[in-house]
Amino acid sequence: QVQLVESGGGLVQAGGSLRLSCAASGSIVSITFMGWYRQAPGKQRELVAGITIGGTTNYADSVKGRFTISRDIAQNTVYLQMNSLKPEDTAVYYCNTALAWGSPVSGSWGRGTQVTVSS
Repeated sequence: QVQLVESGGGLVQAGGSLRLSCAASGSIVSITFMGWYRQAPGKQRELVAGITIGGTTNYADSVKGRFTISRDIAQNTVYLQMNSLKPEDTAVYYCNTALAWGSPVSGSWGRGTQVTVSS
């Protein structure tokens, strides 16, 4: 099982952009589904973006049109480009693997990366 390490978070003003990275310890070419999840203070963790083994992407309604998930198989890395950020995007962001959108995650949770959007 690959280990995943998130990075790229930070403090940004509303309307700004960030790009998060999820670096895997091994090859991601055969991973069925990889997703970006987030957990805001006092809220449950939620799935916001995912990419399948075939490259199909999907997004939560709250981020659709603003966030883009992509992957670099050669670099064993999955990215989350976040544009037009809003204060409600403030959360700790995690990546993980699963069988499909909405399925239980397959791996353990990492430390995540904090994203803070100021108004």
